[in-house]
Amino acid sequence: MGIIFVLLLWAIIGLIVASTGGAIFGVVTAFFTRRITTGRRRMITAAAVFPFLCLGWGGVVFVVQAVVNETLLDRDMGLGDTWHAPLPNGYQILMIDVTDVGSVYNPKTQPSGVITNRNDAVFGVRQLQFANRYIAGAADSNSFQHLGTQNGQVDSYFVLDIKLGEHMSFQDRGDFQKRCKALGIEPQLEPIATVYGRYRFTSFDIVTAVFFVLPPLAAAILLVVWIVRQLRASPSAGSGLQHPLK
Repeated sequence: MGIIFVLLLWAIIGLIVASTGGAIFGVVTAFFTRRITTGRRRMITAAAVFPFLCLGWGGVVFVVQAVVNETLLDRDMGLGDTWHAPLPNGYQILMIDVTDVGSVYNPKTQPSGVITNRNDAVFGVRQLQFANRYIAGAADSNSFQHLGTQNGQVDSYFVLDIKLGEHMSFQDRGDFQKRCKALGIEPQLEPIATVYGRYRFTSFDIVTAVFFVLPPLAAAILLVVWIVRQLRASPSAGSGLQHPLK
């Protein structure tokens, strides 16, 4: 239900912004076209409706990218309280409610829609590092109690062998570093949110951003050009525009 409330909130915000923008654009257009008699109502209507068309276009683009990311790219839709992204080694990152702690698991061995406690899954992960067939990291066994505190507490370390589907846990950082050294790993752990951001965004998101911005921008330019041409073509409007300069 969380995503429904988020979408509803953004829809309300979008309607408020569109309504405010439509009112402002309509008033401004009415002011500058006050001496035009032909086509003035159409220009005012177009200016007032324009923000709502942009809102609708943004909604369509968001829905398309959400469907593609969730169903085809196995990534989150970019909105809500759940973040997930595939890793290059076939594993998956999942974060819920907060982005400073999450889970790393093999989606192929997990039942659909559920993450169970398996040897190829690690929970409460705060830091990560990839090294060939291994995933090294630091975890917080009490991450649920620390949820939302942003304290970054770590009380254990792990090395996950993705080939065997097994992980080893270490309470002592020294033991963890020794094991990493034995496996040829130089520990350089990064926050889980950093790793997530590296693999969440793809070229598809860039294309989506372009489609989100360019059509409304092009429509805005065309609208302004249309209004300016109407102003220049109207003798009475031209005289009205010159009046303040006298």
